[in-house]
Amino acid sequence: SLRLSNRHAMHYAQDPPTLGNQYDDDRVLRSYLTRTLPDEVLADVEGELREMGELSGGHLYEMHLDDLSEEPRFTPWDAWGKRIDAIDVTKVWQEAERLAAEYGVVAAAYEQEYGPWSRVYQFALAYLFIPSTDIYGCPLAMTDGAARTLLDSGNEALIDRAVPHLTSRDPDRFWTSGQWMTELAGGSDVGRSRTTARQDSDGTWRLTGRKWFTSAITANMALALARPESNPEGGKGLALFYVPIRHDDGSIREGITVNRLKEKLGTRKLPTAELSLDDAEAIPVGELKHGTRAIAPMLNVTRTWNTITALAYMRRGLALARDYAHKREAFGATLSEQPLHLDTLADLQATFEGAFQLGFRLAELLGRHETGRIDENDRALLRLLTPLAKLTTGKQVVTMMSEVVEAFGGAGYVEDTGIPVLLRDAQVLPIWEGTTNVLSLDLLRALQQVGGLDPIRSELERCADAVSYADLPETVEIAQNAVDRAEQWMSRAQQRGRATVEAGARRFALTLGHALELAFLARHAQWSRNHRQDSRPLVAAQRFATRRIDHTAVLNPESAAALANDTPVAASG
Repeated sequence: SLRLSNRHAMHYAQDPPTLGNQYDDDRVLRSYLTRTLPDEVLADVEGELREMGELSGGHLYEMHLDDLSEEPRFTPWDAWGKRIDAIDVTKVWQEAERLAAEYGVVAAAYEQEYGPWSRVYQFALAYLFIPSTDIYGCPLAMTDGAARTLLDSGNEALIDRAVPHLTSRDPDRFWTSGQWMTELAGGSDVGRSRTTARQDSDGTWRLTGRKWFTSAITANMALALARPESNPEGGKGLALFYVPIRHDDGSIREGITVNRLKEKLGTRKLPTAELSLDDAEAIPVGELKHGTRAIAPMLNVTRTWNTITALAYMRRGLALARDYAHKREAFGATLSEQPLHLDTLADLQATFEGAFQLGFRLAELLGRHETGRIDENDRALLRLLTPLAKLTTGKQVVTMMSEVVEAFGGAGYVEDTGIPVLLRDAQVLPIWEGTTNVLSLDLLRALQQVGGLDPIRSELERCADAVSYADLPETVEIAQNAVDRAEQWMSRAQQRGRATVEAGARRFALTLGHALELAFLARHAQWSRNHRQDSRPLVAAQRFATRRIDHTAVLNPESAAALANDTPVAASG
């Protein structure tokens, strides 16, 4: 008997978490799209979103798990001593490039089939696509940013040359773009960049310098900052250049040398290179004295991608943790029946739902801006929300992924479960396209440009006007009061000087970001209650509001269980 018992114990195997259709299973995404998109638009795009959801929870996710240990391979020389700088990417990346083109994960934003809603549709596709493709959203973000930058530049020759490729649905014609900004002397402070640009006697521009961190070196082209020889020091002396990376046969062009691929904490499937440029051919994108202003359109797009990527990782971590909670038994019950575990998952779900509403509000505004359907107040709001959403969700996703790893116990710390990579990859999101501190300072500049907090106050008033059920008015009031306190702090800090303002810029920015998340979540909760008789967003808003103020506040355990398991809940009030 004892021998049989031991044999049974030795053969016990834990069932792993699994995923279903990531569109059908995502109540938050589907509810948001139903509220936001016109009926005819949703009816038209839902089929492709459902297909992408099936890929994301099925074929692509299985490829991702089978491919955990594979990384890009860099071969600088061929067998006979010829410099080739060949980079072979993983199987997942090869499949992701084809699918990204065919599903229009970049193209959907530029085809403008759905007018101002095109961006919402595109980012819904990206949100489903990114978590199962080993951060392939990075080259897509830079490709999108490059297309937007070239279109805004008015450089017709470059637009004709590159944009049809960057926005193509044909995998054989589709190009990706790199973004070559970071140097040893200048990371976030790009004004210290040392790459120089000179013009040959025949008019060709040539770039020389060292780019220390260049993502997606497998791209077809790049946009790079360099300083024309006659320009002054600092950011105003930089110019933006188009750099063709490859010949028609795929080989890397003369003047571009890959020194190495970076050994990184995460995003290891992404071939990030250190480059040397030695008279590499380039073409000015715009005026040579536009400085760092020339990259503003790119940053607006890539920071939005960063935000959507953070949401996608939050959702993926929750989906896996929730499924695992129903399979893992401890102390005589599954984790999904353990009150403390449920309370933890409920907090994560509430954070995700607030972040989701903020991120997709940003996507809405970007789409309206690009189609000219935006008023001055919302244009100012877009300027403020771009750094706010990126910095807020970037911090939240790392905290959430740490909790997700912990939710799996020891299995979450084991590489071949596929869980640790979520945390490692998420860590890039508070860093890429501006750290939390850099974006907090950018928010201060944005406030000066738009004249203060009035656009945010107007947004909060819209949310207040939209809510009436239960304690939702009080919930929005909590958000408004937080903004009031932030503004009062700013007024006092300004009297004490610039150093005091900058020292508190991060806390100021995160207060605004969390307040907006709460207000947006409350507004959606009212709609969800009215139109879907679904009180889960209400419970999420209540939890978000309460736990931001008092971590020991008593909350309804039945509501916590429903939110943690994403099952219907009957809310009082």
